[in-house]
Amino acid sequence: MVLLGTLINAVLIIVGTIIGRALRNISEKMKETVMYVIGLSVIVLGLQMGLGSQNFVIVIISLVLGTVIGEWAQLEEKLNDFGHWIERMLGAKESKGSLAQGFVTATLIFVIGAMGIIGAMESGLSNEHGVLISKGIIDGFTSIILASTLGFGVMLAAIPVFVYQGLIALFATQISLAIPAEALDMFILEMSATGGVMIVAIGLNLMGITKIRVANLLPGILVVGMVVTVIYKFNLM
Repeated sequence: MVLLGTLINAVLIIVGTIIGRALRNISEKMKETVMYVIGLSVIVLGLQMGLGSQNFVIVIISLVLGTVIGEWAQLEEKLNDFGHWIERMLGAKESKGSLAQGFVTATLIFVIGAMGIIGAMESGLSNEHGVLISKGIIDGFTSIILASTLGFGVMLAAIPVFVYQGLIALFATQISLAIPAEALDMFILEMSATGGVMIVAIGLNLMGITKIRVANLLPGILVVGMVVTVIYKFNLM
């Protein structure tokens, strides 16, 4: 079953959210400290990913151009609007805006990064799901903590995770046929580094240090693909 790993990942996010909501009555001081710890951990993860780049110029160009596109398209606002729409449809009893915040924050954390892409491609090409199951376990534990403070909106992140990874798994064979292995390896590496910078921004936001509109940086992932294509096509490596 090609989508088994993706399905397990999504289910673990849902389970983690349910457990997190069951633990929501912990003290505000503990929640605050836990959020700081999560923020610090996310920053360290992002730095680890970002430092993996072999050509940081690609990361800079991708982030700058991607941010311009994202700000122009107002992606952060659209994601928040979608979260608020779900809030209204469900008649959510969460505090105002918390469902949308949980959805956007969790989606950015769970979707950004190379692990989902690599795992989904592995699922599609060889029907092996170890990477996605490992990612699901990580996402599940993260969901517990996020949901304890941000609410049931975290659970909704399972939808984009399932769609995003599922589509990659389904089209993995076509992707591998269309893109040379060397170019694909470069894309995954630089995409991971670019995503790492975004994850650092998420960590800073979680700690309340900044209010970076991280969703508006997401087009940078697509820009990485275009830049890598140009580099490979014109043999600029």
